[in-house]
Amino acid sequence: MGSVEDVLKELRERIENTLPEDISITDLQFEGHELVLYTPDPRKFADKGDLVRTLAREVRKRIVVRPDPKVLADPEEAKRVILSTVPEDAGITDFHFDADTGVVIIETEKPGAVIGKHGSTLREITRQIGWIPTAVRTPPIESITVKNIRKFLRDKKDERKDILRRIGRKIHRPISDEKEKWVRITALGGFREVGRSCSLLSTQDSKVLVDCGVSVSMEEGGTPYLQMPEATPLSEIDAVVLTHAHLDHSGLVPLLFKYGFEGAVYCTPPTRDLMALLQMDYIEVASREGRTIPYESDLIRKMLKHTITLSYGEVTDIAPDIKLTFHNAGHILGSSICHFHIGDGRHNVVFSGDFKFEKTRLFDPAVHKFPRAETLVIEATYGGSGDVQPPRREAERRLIELVKTTIERGGSVLIPAFAVGRSQEVMLVLEEAIRKGRLQDIPVYLDGMIWEATAIHTTHPEYLNNELREMIFRRGQNPFLNECFVRVDSRQTRSEIIDEMHPSVILATSGMLNGGPVMEYLRAMAPNEKNTLVFVGYQAEGTMGRRIQKGWSEIPFSTGNGRTETIGLRMQVETVDGFSGHSDRGQLMSFVQRMYPRPSLVLTNHGDEKCCVDLASSIYKKLKISTKSPMNLETVRLE
Repeated sequence: MGSVEDVLKELRERIENTLPEDISITDLQFEGHELVLYTPDPRKFADKGDLVRTLAREVRKRIVVRPDPKVLADPEEAKRVILSTVPEDAGITDFHFDADTGVVIIETEKPGAVIGKHGSTLREITRQIGWIPTAVRTPPIESITVKNIRKFLRDKKDERKDILRRIGRKIHRPISDEKEKWVRITALGGFREVGRSCSLLSTQDSKVLVDCGVSVSMEEGGTPYLQMPEATPLSEIDAVVLTHAHLDHSGLVPLLFKYGFEGAVYCTPPTRDLMALLQMDYIEVASREGRTIPYESDLIRKMLKHTITLSYGEVTDIAPDIKLTFHNAGHILGSSICHFHIGDGRHNVVFSGDFKFEKTRLFDPAVHKFPRAETLVIEATYGGSGDVQPPRREAERRLIELVKTTIERGGSVLIPAFAVGRSQEVMLVLEEAIRKGRLQDIPVYLDGMIWEATAIHTTHPEYLNNELREMIFRRGQNPFLNECFVRVDSRQTRSEIIDEMHPSVILATSGMLNGGPVMEYLRAMAPNEKNTLVFVGYQAEGTMGRRIQKGWSEIPFSTGNGRTETIGLRMQVETVDGFSGHSDRGQLMSFVQRMYPRPSLVLTNHGDEKCCVDLASSIYKKLKISTKSPMNLETVRLE
């Protein structure tokens, strides 16, 4: 079987045989999914722009070049050269130099201006100063989450380097000599149910968890079946791959590190940022409500040190016999359809995660074309035969109509919203209506985590749809920066808004009226028949939102001294369907029908039992594809 040292020795020989005679390397190491080359000749690498791509094709690895610290220019001189090399309108806001890696991180308002066409400006910078530049976007709206994550990873760079080297050696270990080859999926959570999504993709050589979520609303039984023999011990899991940041997909990841997991967590950059935001809020709310805290914040930080971010379309080794590629899922910012290439073309599995097969205000439709695909695991949230959503444009018109009539009669509109995804969709609809004069110029108040989640959206505009990117990059119009949006950043500000209550729109968490700042607004606004409560998201059974939808006319509120006060609900109550980030039944069927290549097996998950079974049955009957609707704890052998 050989060893990792043997693999590195062979790679070094092949690379040195490919390099020009005047370029040398002093060392090479696996760091995470990348093969890192250390060289005293970074300028010569920069002069030969295609050399790294040539080496990557030769050895079939992702290659990063790092300079020997001895050849690096003084940081102050390097700053002067960078500022004189990049265009003046690049909007550089900060520099971070790391002599150990030879990397200079350039924070800039326009990363594209720093990168240059096909990376030409970056290569010119390296040619002049030796440092390897990396451009990251300066958030137009400062995100405390992004700022803290970037600082934390810089502060822990040495520790993270050691972690990545351990992960890299594990990824690139030789595969076994076992003659029997197999691929299996084990359902650990989220099958024939919604919540605690978790699947184990395993081969004779590797184990990968796809998502590891938690059902936040469940006191018991809200975690995946990680105690199954197939998943234990956790130290043998190679990687965790996350489809997106929602807690029912990412909420339990930090806890894995408490029980022995030491591998990598793979996700897109926005997923990393949103995931950390939601996880921190999750444990804060649990503490505030007196519930058991599932993990401490230290474990979230440990998770971040093990997190490797990948952009859409990057093909990456994550285990000895598994490659991963993320594709746009259209669900929330950074959400991904995960394509796994197993063995040397032996089998290909696509996990849809939560996805939207329709263009929305925020995102392009989910990708449906892949290099190869034998098995598809698809969500069935709205997989029932009657699960049809109204057209999005119709939902938008209905929302604007409700806001307009409410404002005209002197009232205000309260919209309970989830901080990530739904809030930003509604913000864009309101912003356009105000900008184009369809609504009068009214304030739109953002309360709860909505402002911070929106700041993360502005940090990663490259993950938004084509039209939004065109507005932001070409026309310089970022709709999230419209002055109509007002941040509510304190209880005092919230109290002032409630006391004065001019006609306005209030977007506040939580989305199902089960706590959060939205309840303070509801308490104040409920008795006034001029106001309107608009639901734009799903209201689960047992939540206050669901009870109001069913016709409750009196709402109990805690007074804070152990007593309960009942408020009469006289405000208008409306539900506007059509803003969901999930595909409805027609879109699910269309996705499978149009998927290229068409899979030979489809597994359904992330839906109640009826929806999962109904969707699987319909795919089999209408598209003649073999299907299965596994139950939790069931293992399906794919080959």
